[in-house]
Amino acid sequence: MNRILIAEDETRIASFLDKGLRRHGFVTTVAADGALAYELARTGEFDLLVLDLGLPVRDGFTVLRQLREARVTMPVIILTARDSVADTVAGLEGGADDYIAKPFAFEELLARVRLRLRPERVPEATVLKVGDLSLDLRTRRARVRDRTVDLSAREFALAEFFCRNPDRVLTREQLLGHVWGFDFDPGSNVVDVYVRYLRRKLGAARIETVRGTGYRMRA
Repeated sequence: MNRILIAEDETRIASFLDKGLRRHGFVTTVAADGALAYELARTGEFDLLVLDLGLPVRDGFTVLRQLREARVTMPVIILTARDSVADTVAGLEGGADDYIAKPFAFEELLARVRLRLRPERVPEATVLKVGDLSLDLRTRRARVRDRTVDLSAREFALAEFFCRNPDRVLTREQLLGHVWGFDFDPGSNVVDVYVRYLRRKLGAARIETVRGTGYRMRA
């Protein structure tokens, strides 16, 4: 069972990550400041670090640099509100394995966590296919038969979650939690709105409504 260290000082986000990762079978520990995160990361008890850059006491860049200087090689995924190209480059060049900007979709974070924990011998699935629909996870492009379909980032994330769960009924709460993450209003109709967007672009019959429950992508 993989152990994940979450270095995040915002209580709401830390709790969201902690609960979400535990639901998927991970053992998690939360560190609310950079000094504690550094000390815990050096113990060798963790398989991956989710690292916020804006930590108190010791910022994430410093934690990352010191860990790499100390020859700590476990994967590090930076999770931060800083989404400039300069920060992205600095994080990756500083030794991070991946970089996700807030607000984020939990499903994307989960996929990246699993990828970094996956043995090197297992090839990464880069294209998801459900019927005549294919999603290229590297280029973030969708195709229906031979037609390329332009999807926004949220539309792609929603389509990806459906494609990872073909013929499975997904509740609105599941879709909200995985695609919109911690930053959503449970009473919002945003899921219904984006399902309509996908139906227009991918075909109305592809995603069916399961009355009183949610939606299902037909395989």
